[in-house]
Amino acid sequence: MSQQLTVIGTGVIGNGWIARALARGWDVVAFDPAPGASARTRAFVDNAWGSLERLGLAEGASPDRLRFVASLEAAVEGADLIQENVPERLPLKQEILAALDAAAAPGTIIGSSTSGFKPSDLQRDCTRAPGRVIVAHPFNPVYLLPLVELVGGDATEAAHTETAQALYQALAMRPLVVRREIEGHIADRLMEALWREALHLVNDGVATTEEIDAAVVYGCGLRWSLMGTFLTFHLAGGEQGMRHMLEQFGPALKLPWTKLEAPELTDELIDKVVEGCEYQAADRPVAELDRRRDDFLVELLDLVQKYWPEAEGLEGRI
Repeated sequence: MSQQLTVIGTGVIGNGWIARALARGWDVVAFDPAPGASARTRAFVDNAWGSLERLGLAEGASPDRLRFVASLEAAVEGADLIQENVPERLPLKQEILAALDAAAAPGTIIGSSTSGFKPSDLQRDCTRAPGRVIVAHPFNPVYLLPLVELVGGDATEAAHTETAQALYQALAMRPLVVRREIEGHIADRLMEALWREALHLVNDGVATTEEIDAAVVYGCGLRWSLMGTFLTFHLAGGEQGMRHMLEQFGPALKLPWTKLEAPELTDELIDKVVEGCEYQAADRPVAELDRRRDDFLVELLDLVQKYWPEAEGLEGRI
């Protein structure tokens, strides 16, 4: 029996969820009252489908298993999993999530794609089964990148989290259960720190946007794609590992190398960043850059999966 994902809100993230679920052989029901939403979603799926085919489709996978409905109530009928993707405004999310909680079967997990809000705040106006309303934060492009951060709120029980883990694993994702709720969760807080420092480097005339991206693409980003931050530094300590690395390089943490407080977004800084990114894009439309990124990610995923923990027999590791 096929599973059904219900998607509420079909922007870039919502459409990414749709493409991923279709590629896994799920039925998808979508609701978005914006004019032209259905046409935009189908064009998005068409653009992504070639990459998904190369990555490998599940049996029965087809874009034809997507349908749009005219109401939120109709969308949640028969849903195994509901994913909310409305704009990042807390009152709006609270309103939509409360409506979903009232309309959906009480055992159905409702995941919010929020990049920053805490689940307890999202659950606030839910009265039927608030514990099943959780953060399920993915990363763009959702149809290729496997990470989803799962965060429970005050009303969430372990059973809710376990159910959510199993559902997102069925979508070929790698759920990361965040131990306690915090604004921005884990990955966005790390990316935000890098982003703030990058803005300072542009603002201070140290580097252009292209040069900063090159520092990541040809250096630390290659290592991060396999080992992340901590294991990379563990290797920097040589045979003694992290302990020696901290003894040798730890004192540098007290040096004023970074400026984690964001710079003022002046018109001058905005112009520098925009002009730098437009130069890097070289007049290529976003859809073309999307396909180039996807081609790269498909090949990269094919490589790194051979080095993930389970490939080494380390089952149960993230």
